[in-house]
Amino acid sequence: MIGILITAYAGLEHAFEADHLLAVNSLVTNRNNLKESVKDGIYWGIGHTLTIFVVAVLMIGFKVSVSEHIFSYLEATVGLMLVFLGIYRLSKLFKKNTHSHTYSHSHTLSNTDPVSHLHSHTYTHSHIISASNHTHPNKSNSFSAAFGVGLVHGLAGSGALVVLVLSQMKSTLEGLTYILIFGIGSIIGMFIASGLFSLPYGKSILKSQKLQMGLIIVSSLLCILYGGKVIYENLF
Repeated sequence: MIGILITAYAGLEHAFEADHLLAVNSLVTNRNNLKESVKDGIYWGIGHTLTIFVVAVLMIGFKVSVSEHIFSYLEATVGLMLVFLGIYRLSKLFKKNTHSHTYSHSHTLSNTDPVSHLHSHTYTHSHIISASNHTHPNKSNSFSAAFGVGLVHGLAGSGALVVLVLSQMKSTLEGLTYILIFGIGSIIGMFIASGLFSLPYGKSILKSQKLQMGLIIVSSLLCILYGGKVIYENLF
């Protein structure tokens, strides 16, 4: 029983690694409420666990050998994904808050001239819309993005974990059980993390739209910078 709890705790702690938190933070800033945010965390955990379990079945069950260089490339893929998430979140933020409006009007040169000329003018302007007075419907509640991010993270982190299990397990079943319990712990951990990250973006907690935008910009830049660091460390 103690071993199960320790394994679940290890998975929970694993969910709080920097690259995991940055990725999920980028995801939950798109959500409007706590319920959707924690679902993102759950789907991330499911994707993460699924990938690790598949790799474990291949390496433990079918004795497939995977080179360390392969996992280095997968880690670099995670870095690339983080860079993409940061850039995508920034582009979506500014696209959402910048709107263009086109107006047109017409008038005559003279009211007394029997042959008056009709002139029309059109002009466009853009401006920032505050979330407090302008909202957009959430077109999709799909959690496929969170699931996909979890899958990629699982690929990158599975190598060291499975090697550790291989060095300590007494049987194949025991090793796969360890992986599943670890995965459940990571799902619980990301459930907690995504819920905490979503709090600053709730209207009841942080009412300043400018401050919310500032937090999104800072977190997106951190995501890009950390992703670049991961790419550099694994490819150069």
